[in-house]
Amino acid sequence: MTKPELPPLREVIARHGLNASKALGQNFLLDAQLLARIARIPGDLTDAEVLEIGPGPGGLTRALLGAGARVTAIERDHRCIPALAELGEAFPGKLRVIEGDALEIDGAGLFEGKPHIASNLPYNIGTALLVRWLSADWAPWWESLTLMFQREVAERIVAPTDGEAYGRLAVLAQWRSKATLAMPVHRSAFTPPPKVMSAVVHIVPAEAPDGVRFATLERLTAAAFGQRRKMLRQSLKGVPGALAALDAVGIEATRRAETVSVAEFVALAKALS
Repeated sequence: MTKPELPPLREVIARHGLNASKALGQNFLLDAQLLARIARIPGDLTDAEVLEIGPGPGGLTRALLGAGARVTAIERDHRCIPALAELGEAFPGKLRVIEGDALEIDGAGLFEGKPHIASNLPYNIGTALLVRWLSADWAPWWESLTLMFQREVAERIVAPTDGEAYGRLAVLAQWRSKATLAMPVHRSAFTPPPKVMSAVVHIVPAEAPDGVRFATLERLTAAAFGQRRKMLRQSLKGVPGALAALDAVGIEATRRAETVSVAEFVALAKALS
């Protein structure tokens, strides 16, 4: 397919008056080469379905469409809709734009198959959306997640056991999927530049361990890391059966949450489930 000639993103932003909204957590990416690199992370997207949250003026959307994807974009900012409509005209039949709040829309219900999810997520809803996608019935309704986060959040998602960033998010992301830090993104790549660095995380579903309920694991990790400086015998005493489960699976109650591996949390959740 011949790629259409598109006006520069800066021109589109200026023409539509699309200054980034702080209230909506917007920071626009304009570097076409960088956006193309992000669009390559999920693999070959030729005729693949992709869900994008918060496309804004359509920088990543262009890259995904250019990679051959069929994109469904959910955008809350009505100011961006005309710019996205123009992009849809340039790629006939390849872009579906839904105006609304991604937190209130059933993403799974928009697709017959399994889409990849690829987004430069608005900072203010990124973690909430990630936890929702990770808590989906397994195998999940999505094929992979390629998501931009603040670097600090990205490091929490991929953190190894006993690292400073290791916590609840790492366990929830890693117990039945593979999470990798795909690429760092410098703050200067954005307009306007945020105060913090960013990074793209790539998550691919894996087989879920038998006999473990997500709700149990979530309750355990919330309690354990909610008081991470305390020993497990203290932090988990409010979770019914947790102290007996520690003993049953051979985890010392004097340990702290950050020393407990993903596999050990899974074993503990299995004992409680």
